[in-house]
Amino acid sequence: MYDEPLIEERVDSLENILGEFIIQTKASFKRTDASLNRLSREMREFKDEMSDFKNEMSDFKNEMSDFKGEMSDFKNEMSDFKGEMSDFKDEMRQDRKAMNKQWGKLANKMGSLVEDIVAPAVRPVVRRYFGQDIECFSVRVRKSDKALDLKGEFDVIAVSGDTVFLVETKSSPDEGYLHQFVKKMEKFGKLFPEYRDMRLVPIFASLRFDEKLVRLAGEKNIYVLAYREWDYMDILNFDDVDPGAM
Repeated sequence: MYDEPLIEERVDSLENILGEFIIQTKASFKRTDASLNRLSREMREFKDEMSDFKNEMSDFKNEMSDFKGEMSDFKNEMSDFKGEMSDFKDEMRQDRKAMNKQWGKLANKMGSLVEDIVAPAVRPVVRRYFGQDIECFSVRVRKSDKALDLKGEFDVIAVSGDTVFLVETKSSPDEGYLHQFVKKMEKFGKLFPEYRDMRLVPIFASLRFDEKLVRLAGEKNIYVLAYREWDYMDILNFDDVDPGAM
């Protein structure tokens, strides 16, 4: 015969164990449900954040697209502006050429070619081509020497260091005037002995020269100063003159 108290005791023990198992299982399910709920909530929040991020990226792309469009418009406007400025410069250059031509003709007519056109161009030309700054500058210099029975008038005398620039100006230059200039250079050396030991640089100036006279002046080692296409005063034959012959 079984011992009834012992059996009851064992049954009670099993019931307690089963009860604890059921309680623990329910608690475990509750924790699992809570974890699942939290995970589900976090996933929803993550999806929402990703959706917001995608929207922000879409807005950013649209803004970038608008910015690129604005930059393209700006580049086109700048291109148009550069074109307008180029046209404006061309117009100004043409206007300056026309003004120089009219001013030259007026100065020629009024007899002020040396003072108004040639003399202002000497300094920048000497600086640009010879790298020198003028120290002494005289216009329409007259000098005579009774002992030598000589007298002469020189349009521009410009001195820099050990160099003296002698400028002869003619309103209508020709070969005859060029030969006269060569003789005037000899007279200059006699009338101004103080410059005798200095390098003499002759410059024949006018508003314009024909090509034949420019070449002839180069052969005689005389620089030619005139308007270059009525744009600015310039030496037209600088490379054709031999500096060593001076």
